Amino acid sequence: MQVKEQEPVVAEPRPGRRILWIVISLALLAALVFVKIRYFPSPTEGGKGGGKGAGAGGKGGGAGGAGAKIPVTAYVVQPTRLADVVAATGSVIADESVVIQSEIAGKITSLNFKEGQPVRKGQLLFTINAADVQAQLRKQEYNIKLYQDQEKRERTLLEKEYISRQEYEQSNNALLTAQADLQALRVTLDKANVRAPFDGVLGLRSVSVGAYVSPGTSIVTLSRIQPVKVDFSIPGRYAQSVRAGDPIRITDEATTKEYRAKVYAINPQIDPASRTLAIRAVYANANRELRPGAFVRVNLELGQITDALQVPTEAVIPNASGYTVFTVKNGKAKVQPVKIGIRSEQVIQIIDGLAVGDTIVRTGILQVKADSPVKVQTQ
Repeated sequence: MQVKEQEPVVAEPRPGRRILWIVISLALLAALVFVKIRYFPSPTEGGKGGGKGAGAGGKGGGAGGAGAKIPVTAYVVQPTRLADVVAATGSVIADESVVIQSEIAGKITSLNFKEGQPVRKGQLLFTINAADVQAQLRKQEYNIKLYQDQEKRERTLLEKEYISRQEYEQSNNALLTAQADLQALRVTLDKANVRAPFDGVLGLRSVSVGAYVSPGTSIVTLSRIQPVKVDFSIPGRYAQSVRAGDPIRITDEATTKEYRAKVYAINPQIDPASRTLAIRAVYANANRELRPGAFVRVNLELGQITDALQVPTEAVIPNASGYTVFTVKNGKAKVQPVKIGIRSEQVIQIIDGLAVGDTIVRTGILQVKADSPVKVQTQ
């Protein structure tokens, strides 16, 4: 008996589940179509829609772009009092300063000072071994006594005409030469005792007792720091305005303290390389506030201007040809070239290009162009 094999039975999906799948597929397709139309239009559609949109945008841009007023703050130019001050940088130097050196060669036998201490003029600082010079000095003193006795005898003989005048003059010349040699030895011996040339303060020594030194060897520095001097330079164009006795303000860069000093010397020549004029001022420095070598800022006061035109520093725009500002006229910004004078961190003097009552743009300059409509706001 033959048994037929049964074919596998394939389960058909239920009608409800099939409908659900169809609905989901249609929803996904509709979403894709919406995204395509909304965010990725075809060139034709984009041209139509974009053209309209661009046209509308252009109109809107014309109404809200070119016609929109840029908000700025302004400054009205008015005459003000201005101190004619020239700013410069300078250095503090000692009133007098010298490096103490030995004039003769020899071994240091004593150091009679303390480093960093004040000394008086003529005070003994150190001594050099000069035993050989002292021995030569004694020898020369004996020779001089011999020459003196010889000159005395020959003078007597000359008076009695026992010898010629030439013989006497030879003897007298020997005496004079010996006396000159003795004086030279005394000068050399005096150089072995080195003394302070003026009142001042000593620095740090570079040798010790027993060291052998040669002529020119540096031993210690001596400085007078009461008062001190301040060296600085100003542009040559102010050469006719500065005078000896003009006051200056000095600001110590380290402590930011301010001091008052006076100009006491002016270089008669302008430096041809830098076109600057070297000036030296003096400050009493009674309390030793300023030390030589310090860096200072100097403000030289040349007088006062009663009707100066000053504008805020941020309103002035530097460029390749000079400086400009934006003035406000009839609600629009206008480019106005100007020439500047004295300047500080806050204000700049305008010497040409502006008049009293002119309104200039103070802030918002980065957004402003020539003929831009502006809206002045109050600060």
